[in-house]
Amino acid sequence: MATTPLIRPAQPADAAGIAAVHVDSWRSTYAGMLPDDYLISLSVDTHSRRWRALLSSGVRARRTYVVQGEGQAIVGFASCGPQRTSLAGYGGEFYAVYLADHVHGRGWGRRLLGAMAQDLLGAGLHTAVVWVLRDNPSRFFYERMGGVLLAEQPISFAGQRLSEVAYGWTDLLPLARMAADPHVGS
Repeated sequence: MATTPLIRPAQPADAAGIAAVHVDSWRSTYAGMLPDDYLISLSVDTHSRRWRALLSSGVRARRTYVVQGEGQAIVGFASCGPQRTSLAGYGGEFYAVYLADHVHGRGWGRRLLGAMAQDLLGAGLHTAVVWVLRDNPSRFFYERMGGVLLAEQPISFAGQRLSEVAYGWTDLLPLARMAADPHVGS
């Protein structure tokens, strides 16, 4: 019997599953944007240790959610918290949204964004931004979810000069509704 995927807060025991999605997503999403040798060097073990430490730290400022699929496997994750940059008027930030390739297009990205919006609202943060590489085709997901292009800045990463763009939401309530219904905003 197939189980319906579920979004829930991440636990330290989820670290290996999060790390696997993280590394696989980077390799598929950033191929052609980042050097192959950098992407090949990504280690699930290293990322797993980092995620375990982060999830075990008890720091409430950064919240992480997972999508738990069939057989209890982690097939996606997202994290959020207070804005880490200085874009005026935006209190929260979506730090990451990653899904395994085989679950794209099923509404789980919308639901993850919705869960994070609910979380930020519960923390008194009614606005949010997300930073994404300009050349990442997944950035248009944020536009479909109502994000407005706010800024662009150059960054150096993995020996490359890249550009990242910020999208913002001045009202997280419409996103929060997507946690319950992934078709809201479609």
